[in-house]
Amino acid sequence: MFHFLFYLPHADQMAFLRLFKYLSFRSAGAILTALFIAFWIGPSLIAWLKVKQGKGQPIREDGPARHIIEKKGTPTMGGLLILISVVVSTLLWADLTSWYVWIVLFVTVSYGLLGFADDYVKVTKRSSDGVSGLIRLAAEFAIAAIATYCIMRLQPPEQSGALAVPFFKNLLIYFGFWFLLVGGCVIAGAANAVNFTDGLDGLAIMPVMIAAATFLLIAYMVGNERFAFYLQLVYVRDTGELAIFLAALIGAGLGFLWYNAPPASVFMGDTGSLPLGGALGVVAVAVKHEIVLAIVGGLFVLETVSVIVQVISFKLTGKRVFRMAPIHHHFEQLGWREPTIVIRFWIIAVVLALIGLSTLKLR
Repeated sequence: MFHFLFYLPHADQMAFLRLFKYLSFRSAGAILTALFIAFWIGPSLIAWLKVKQGKGQPIREDGPARHIIEKKGTPTMGGLLILISVVVSTLLWADLTSWYVWIVLFVTVSYGLLGFADDYVKVTKRSSDGVSGLIRLAAEFAIAAIATYCIMRLQPPEQSGALAVPFFKNLLIYFGFWFLLVGGCVIAGAANAVNFTDGLDGLAIMPVMIAAATFLLIAYMVGNERFAFYLQLVYVRDTGELAIFLAALIGAGLGFLWYNAPPASVFMGDTGSLPLGGALGVVAVAVKHEIVLAIVGGLFVLETVSVIVQVISFKLTGKRVFRMAPIHHHFEQLGWREPTIVIRFWIIAVVLALIGLSTLKLR
């Protein structure tokens, strides 16, 4: 919005307004705006959630025993804080003529509403079971397929329906119409992976911000023809504007972490974890870095794989590979303190992000 209000009509009269042309300036503005909004609405939103939810988020009975005591009464749906901050900041700072911005916002808001419905069922029924898993998964794939189709329509024929392979110069694997399935798996898979990771105070939000910062750089370079040519990346026109959205996500994440730092005043719930993961997934599809997302978000992949391995092992052999899944609960059962697990997982997320960034140069 600021791009239209200040830069386009007045840039010739007032040179300093040209700042609103640059992604770097608008990204910084998006971070600070989202952070300010989170700080502004945070206390009143958390107080409102406490009043409406009463006993707070239902705690899993099969989870770590200390959670029942230490986390009892903490409200959920804190993802609303992130969603409001991200959406408002993006609308203020992004160039709204970019369809990529609207597609990412569509996925983020849709997954947010889906997560809100899931949290609402849990709170009202006082159960850790929310919306039916099959119904939720079907809705996630439908939303992801719509977003993937729109992205395919925006891209030229030589890119549409193609999967870019890192470490190779412009190597694309063409799936054609079947790329809807690929995009759906990436977006819905990322959403559920972040959802699995959200189990300890501050555990999910920091790796999400690290991944968002990584993809902010990727979107900026992929959307810039000169940088893309220099780094031998697949140039995807107009995706640079996604840097504004990702910057807003970082700012909102910082604001949420202020209230989610141990001991958490609020949990993000599915209202936050689903849209955050979905947002990372759709950005990865848009900028042709789906495989790199699996590297940068390797921590989320690890959490998801631990659940899959645990379920398969128990059904086939009756034995568990981990003491508890997802894997962060396994380390809790080994006696690791919550802050130790969280900080060590953050370190892993940073290392994986650096490995992911290295793929931009290793060609």
